[in-house]
Amino acid sequence: MKNILLVFFILFNLTLSAQSDYQISNQLDFFRSNKIAKGEIKRTLTEADIEGSPYFNDDFINGNVYTTSKTMFTEIPLRLNIYNDEMEFKSPDGNIAAIATPEIIEKITIENDVWVYTPYSAGKRVSRNFLRLIAKGKVKLYVRPNVSFKDAVPPSGYKDAEPAQFKAQADTYYIRYGEEAAQLIENKKDLEKVFPDHKKEIAAFIKNNKINHRKEDKLKELVDYYNSL
Repeated sequence: MKNILLVFFILFNLTLSAQSDYQISNQLDFFRSNKIAKGEIKRTLTEADIEGSPYFNDDFINGNVYTTSKTMFTEIPLRLNIYNDEMEFKSPDGNIAAIATPEIIEKITIENDVWVYTPYSAGKRVSRNFLRLIAKGKVKLYVRPNVSFKDAVPPSGYKDAEPAQFKAQADTYYIRYGEEAAQLIENKKDLEKVFPDHKKEIAAFIKNNKINHRKEDKLKELVDYYNSL
């Protein structure tokens, strides 16, 4: 009996601890929130005459939405529209909308993936988008999935018509130091420049471990190494 009471006491305290960090809300609160959900319903891009997919995951998968005001909305059907740069959700009546104010989202978890609405830069331009978090610490590693759209091509001569299509492109990687905008990693020189200190150690680690700026596992290895210094 004492063991049962002890287990109950531990679970109760764990629940209180989780609720002290985030106020847990249900699906209906999420759908009713005008600050998050757009009033109008967005059209989906799954028309039969378009090949390929604009989504990271074609099907809606239940996930959790964490806001900057420390509210957690649980079990929300979600999917990332890569082409539109939007996180979509499905309401109980089957309508589809997109999160209208992603800047109030701290993070979104879908299965094992963590998505963060992150500022990032390529050159002088700074944009914001949902990026998948790969490694965290003083320096964070993100990956952005990419997809392109090709218009339909009508038949000409002996060439058959080609349908419109979405085509997956190579992922792009970003490294973020502190609160600065995440920096696009296009080559090995970018890797050496993005870290604010430990330049010699980083350069040696890149060389000795054959860090490839296109390989997620190698980039994570490098970021984890820096965060351990």
